[in-house]
Amino acid sequence: MKRRQLIRYGGVGLTTAIATSLIPRQFSLAQEVTDGVTVQYLGHTCFLFTGDGLKVLVNPYDSAGCTAGLSLPDVQPDVVLVSSFLLDEGAVDKVQGNPQVITEQGVHQFKSIKFQGFSMPHDLQGGKRFGNNIAWRWTQGGVNILHLGGAAAPLTTEDKILLGGADILLAPVGGGPKAYDASEANRVVKVLNPKMVIPTQYRVATADKASCDLAPVGDFLALVKSENMEVAQVGTDRFEVKKSYLRGDRTLVRVLDYTS
Repeated sequence: MKRRQLIRYGGVGLTTAIATSLIPRQFSLAQEVTDGVTVQYLGHTCFLFTGDGLKVLVNPYDSAGCTAGLSLPDVQPDVVLVSSFLLDEGAVDKVQGNPQVITEQGVHQFKSIKFQGFSMPHDLQGGKRFGNNIAWRWTQGGVNILHLGGAAAPLTTEDKILLGGADILLAPVGGGPKAYDASEANRVVKVLNPKMVIPTQYRVATADKASCDLAPVGDFLALVKSENMEVAQVGTDRFEVKKSYLRGDRTLVRVLDYTS
């Protein structure tokens, strides 16, 4: 196991969380950045965000089941955010370099960025089957990002208060026992009202069909098109998002390609 800094913080109560939920937006105003953030899709719920001179990796995976055929590249991140220690989200030993690894809910500072982790059940049994999932929120390159990880349970009133209004929402859409299905994800999008949605955790061509219980992304796309959202295939594994791109009235839905 490589040496790296592993941060584990205790939980935050509702009052503290509501107060700190304002930090990313206030921080971005105080330290305005105009060059945006580059979002790179690495497969499943794993993404690399590059901006403000930092590389943030979310949910490194092991290659098995739904992630069979996927390969985590050597991206040398500065920070790794982990939603759970299931093999498809918490394979931190696969990450090269010596990043700071953040694994638990609460507020965490790394250089210029404050990361907020919010605990949500990873299944419909209150976390009894797969434990808890951490949703991550932060502002990078002037863009407010919310990555729901492997959320599966309906949003609580507290979730709706703390998680609404992000610029980019990354949400699981493939269903199964530990992630939203297409209709559940569609409801979450309408409640949280982000400016852009990037679907995650759906079945791809390389998945082991015998052990992967996820649906393809097309099920979700059909639903959001009927909601008059603007859906487009990016055509590559990455693209740059600037705050100025996100000023329209319609929610944008963007699908990235996996590139080995």
